[in-house]
Amino acid sequence: MIKSWHLLYKSLASHSQVQSILWYNTGDKLKFFTHIRAHINLKYYSTTASISPSTQVNMSAFKFLDYDCIGFDLDNTLLRYNVTNMVHLTYETLANYLVTEKGYNSKYLLKPLEDKDLDFMQKGLFLDFERGNILRINADGIIQRACHGSNLLSTEEIKKIYPGQRWETTDAFCNDMLSTWNGPLSMKMRSLLDYFDVSSSLIFARLIDTLDEEQGGPLNAYNVWPNMLDGLIEMFNRDHLKMNRGYFFPSLRENPQKYMHKCTARTITWLQELKRHRITFLITGSNVDFVDFSATYSLGEDWKSLFDIVICYAKKPAFFIEKRPFLDIVNNEEGNNIIESKDLKRGGIYSQGNWEGLTEFLKNVSGKQNPRYVYIGDNLLQDIYVPNSYVQCDTVAVIEEQMSEGMVYQNLSHPHEKVLNSTFWGSYFCLKDPNINMDSLWGHVIKKYSKLCIPDIDLIAQQPLEESYLCFYKDGKKYDGYYPAVPLSISTF
Repeated sequence: MIKSWHLLYKSLASHSQVQSILWYNTGDKLKFFTHIRAHINLKYYSTTASISPSTQVNMSAFKFLDYDCIGFDLDNTLLRYNVTNMVHLTYETLANYLVTEKGYNSKYLLKPLEDKDLDFMQKGLFLDFERGNILRINADGIIQRACHGSNLLSTEEIKKIYPGQRWETTDAFCNDMLSTWNGPLSMKMRSLLDYFDVSSSLIFARLIDTLDEEQGGPLNAYNVWPNMLDGLIEMFNRDHLKMNRGYFFPSLRENPQKYMHKCTARTITWLQELKRHRITFLITGSNVDFVDFSATYSLGEDWKSLFDIVICYAKKPAFFIEKRPFLDIVNNEEGNNIIESKDLKRGGIYSQGNWEGLTEFLKNVSGKQNPRYVYIGDNLLQDIYVPNSYVQCDTVAVIEEQMSEGMVYQNLSHPHEKVLNSTFWGSYFCLKDPNINMDSLWGHVIKKYSKLCIPDIDLIAQQPLEESYLCFYKDGKKYDGYYPAVPLSISTF
């Protein structure tokens, strides 16, 4: 989703905490970046097919028609981006901000992006703020690969910095991916989970390289993240589209075909057919004006008719856990009127809200007391882990790397392989070297918390609605849920 953010007031134990990363002072206020950081209190189809109501479910197979209510994310799910151009846009916007507004040396930050720089980026990396390190971990939390700035660390160096190749912060994340969302641990690290974040790894690395060069060696501690955070908040400020301010949103508005792909007619017809037989809903973190702009471009002027209800600026993952009220939409802007869940209307579009209230609406319109839900999205924390583990909603992961890395017996290719694939970090799905052959953390999350993993919804739209697919098991041990085939990198497992 396009980044969401808000103002949050909170007292912190010490000034060092304020400086240590997620919080920063702006006048008398503390701002908190909430994409992906919303404050959380933890606790071809056939139109003539015979389609019946969902009944008993085969747990070893997945069918869309086994579900009563089917939800979608928008960004990087239904709406696909030109990832290469998007990465260049986000990188250049943030780098220029850091040079012009924060005074950083332009030597490294403003260097043009070459193939090796794109190869350095990968979705799913972790930033260790204080040490200036970038980490890649496996499903057990072991740090298998790491860099200081842009410089690769040896295994021996990793062990010296992180005894046993472990870090308590990433251990906590592996135990519960929400444990580092806010609070003290959130001030130590950040996980880069989508294509709006991915260029931040190179920005971070180049900032560390700059400081090390200026100081003649590594620093005892680094504090670059607050400045990066300022830049990210400025770039993704939800008011900037209507104000035509900044560089990010005006670039998208002026040249949408450069950054966004239109959905195929096949996918749109599939969505229409799906809505004729099931309740469909859209939950997106993007602000309503950007949702209307981007969905109109990608899905057509009549995009709202594809869904029984639309929720914008949902502030996932908090949407699934907390009870923020639904707000009305007035003239394509978020209003001030609170809408009770019982007053949600079919065909309505709302802002913020919560899962519990949405399910009340879905129960009413489906006519079922316990309807079955499935949600389809790309962000493995917000769209897959949290809905599945916290509210027992089944999920389908949309992971473009599945196509870019190649699949067994498939001739499909991805136009943005140079950005999505990384020879530096290895496969997104697994970790391999002469001594190991195992799932990456994200490969594990896909298997354990989703029913199906697909690289593009259009591949599903080629199949009849009643199609049955092999799916992942809850134990996370089998690879059956990759459709249309497993990635080449794990085909030998």
